[in-house]
Order: sequence, then structure tokens, then C-alpha cells
Amino acid sequence: MTSQIIAFQGLSGAYSDLACRAAYPGWTTLPSPSFEAAMVALREGRADLAMLPCENSLAGRVPDIHRLLPDSGLFVVGEHFQRVEHCLLAPKGATLATLKRAHSHPVALGQVLRLLKEMKLEAVIEADTAGAAHLVAERGGIEDAAIASELAAETYGLEVLKRNVEDEEHNTTRFYVMSRERSYPPITAPDTVTTFVFRVRSVPAALYKALGGFATNGVNMTKLESYMVGGRFSATQFLCDVDGHPDSPALQRAFEELAFFTKEFRILGAYPAHPYRLEQAASGD
Repeated sequence: MTSQIIAFQGLSGAYSDLACRAAYPGWTTLPSPSFEAAMVALREGRADLAMLPCENSLAGRVPDIHRLLPDSGLFVVGEHFQRVEHCLLAPKGATLATLKRAHSHPVALGQVLRLLKEMKLEAVIEADTAGAAHLVAERGGIEDAAIASELAAETYGLEVLKRNVEDEEHNTTRFYVMSRERSYPPITAPDTVTTFVFRVRSVPAALYKALGGFATNGVNMTKLESYMVGGRFSATQFLCDVDGHPDSPALQRAFEELAFFTKEFRILGAYPAHPYRLEQAASGD
């Protein structure tokens, strides 16, 4: 039986690789040099799905995804929340006392400031966490370490000197699971999330009026992001997540009202809410 393949951005051992393995155990993961490359692999049939990060609880949104997603020709068919557990990795022979530099992606370095200060380590910026682990493993010195996942340590033969070195315990990344085919859960399925994009008409209070239908129809909006289109300050597109199924009466009424005040509106996907989302909702604000 042919193994199913899921593409991600980054080298083997990246957190996106870890997310793929957690969400789809037994699948083959396909490293890609960029988000665009992961999407191309999916579109061309070299992958069955793609795992793309959209936001992080500490760093906020992933801008490239917001820019690429609407015109990708792909659909959101799932979401995954991956806890980011940073580890301090080094080659065999290195100890905490021998380290002088820590290599990683700038976002990851910003999440381990306490460790860098306590150990007096120089922060060295690299393109990504797995790439930093690969570099440190190739150099093999006892003064250089990487901030990356435990999977990266296994992948590149590094020792884990310290686990969970991040400053905040809630460091979590959310991913969109992408497919070539649109696939909605049954309308009777509970806890469905719908993702869509829209652009409002250039009239006073257009955004306020466009969103009013969600309030009057009792639809909970969990995400609203704005960003420029084509580098124009006057052209703004919005990416939204709401609770509910696109075919439900309440959401259909909200969409009808939204469409009246927009010049572009597209549903990117509907999918089951991840258990992490439901746990957070149950715990309250």
C-alpha cells in the first residue's frame, strides 16, 4: 500500500514536521523549502495534504500564509494545534558549561530570552529551527547549540541538554491542513469551524455593517485578520474563522448580509474544531 504524503515548510525535524507526525501518524512527511513549494507539491499531486502554520500564541499570525492562502487554489480541510517545546541541542561532547552560542530562527530565539540571559549565550539567527540543528550538527563543535525540537535532535544526531526552555508554557502554533479538494464535515457534525476571506466595499461603516449579520444571527467569530492586497493601502482583505457550518441557516444568513457589503467573498474551507480549541473554549476567557 502506498504511503500517504503530507508536505510542510522547512527541513526534516522542524516543528511543522512534528505537527504532521502528530496529526497524521504513519504518513510520510515531505520537507519543502518554502510555503509556496509546499503548496505546489500539493497542487501537483506529490503530496496528499499540506500542513501550514497560520498563527502562534506568542508571535501572532504568519503573514506569508495570509498572503498566499486566498489565491492558492487549495482548501482548508482541518486544523491542528502543536505545542512548541523548545530544546537546547548540542553535539556529543558539549555541555552546558562549554556553550557560547545558540542558533535558531529569530522567533524561537525571542521565546527563550531567559535561557540566553541566564547562560550568557550569544543569539545567532538562522533561517529555521531545524536548519539551525543541521548546521550545529555539521560543525560539531562544543561551543554551539541549537534551539529546536526533540525531533530535530533525533534527526541530526544531537544531544538534548535541556528541555522546555521556552519562556512561556502556552507557546502553541496553529496550523491549517490544506487539500486540493473541498471537503465539508456533515452539517449535523458538532463544532465545525469555517474559514473565509472577504473585501469590503469602499463605503462608510462597511466593515461594521458586514459583520453585523454574524452578531444578529448568533454566530461566534473567533478570528478576524486584515492585510493589504497588492501593496495598496486602500485595498484591505480580511481573513476570518467562525464557529458553524457553511450550510447552517444561521451562517447562511450571516453570509448573505456579508455579501451585500463586500466586493469579494470566498469560503476557504470548513472542518472539525480541533480538541485544543474546544478545551480552551471550555476553560473560559
